[in-house]
Amino acid sequence: MLMLKQIVESRWFHNFVITIILINGAVLGIETAKGLSTTAMNMLNWIDQLCLLIFVIEIVMKLLVYRLSFFKQGWNVFDFLIVAVSLVPATGQLSILRAFRIFRVLRLVTTVDSLRRVVAGMLLAIPGVGSVGALLAIFFYIGAVISTTLFGEAFPDWFGNLGRSMYTLFQVMTLESWSMGIVRPVMEEYPYAWIFFIPFITVTTFTVLNLFIGIIVDAIATVKEQDESSRLHQLSSKEDIDLIRQDLSAIRIQLDDLVNK
Repeated sequence: MLMLKQIVESRWFHNFVITIILINGAVLGIETAKGLSTTAMNMLNWIDQLCLLIFVIEIVMKLLVYRLSFFKQGWNVFDFLIVAVSLVPATGQLSILRAFRIFRVLRLVTTVDSLRRVVAGMLLAIPGVGSVGALLAIFFYIGAVISTTLFGEAFPDWFGNLGRSMYTLFQVMTLESWSMGIVRPVMEEYPYAWIFFIPFITVTTFTVLNLFIGIIVDAIATVKEQDESSRLHQLSSKEDIDLIRQDLSAIRIQLDDLVNK
């Protein structure tokens, strides 16, 4: 079991799994190409099944090593579910599951440390993002009421009601044809419309959206610090174990010397 654990936790095994995930993703993408021969499709299907078999063996090996503690980590549960769903026969009404095989590529998130930190950071940022999202919704609602009142009569397709106004303002916020497509036509009818649109863009696009980015980046940095702290703790624990082993070896040698005397 110790040897199996060394294999599962080794760098080469880790890289091997990443390679298989990439190969499997490439195969699933190639399968969508038009005009593939029957031989090619059979070959791709065979490679896909081989990749799935390797994933199953990987999960079984980890279950043998970690047993029930395997399920204490959310990333392991995610891997287990992805592989388990892939084992369901994709026939009949379940044939739609074939399209979801590509979700196996998401296992890169659980396998590659940098990707895992990004996802963990995004999850950690949800409360902060929710607060900023609520603030953005307030600005949108205020802007929609103002724009509907001011521009709704002349531009009913864009600002005829709150829903249309919010959708139009979303387009303005994303800077998608906001000037020539929306603001300038409105300014031809209402020359001072820029007094509304410029502050709206400044607040939503350049301030609030940057807050989203800042919160997520800060959360990712926090996750990275936690990972480094955990790694240092593991290294210190390993060093302590090595020192204990050295002390035990020295004691064993001394005992052997006493016995021989």
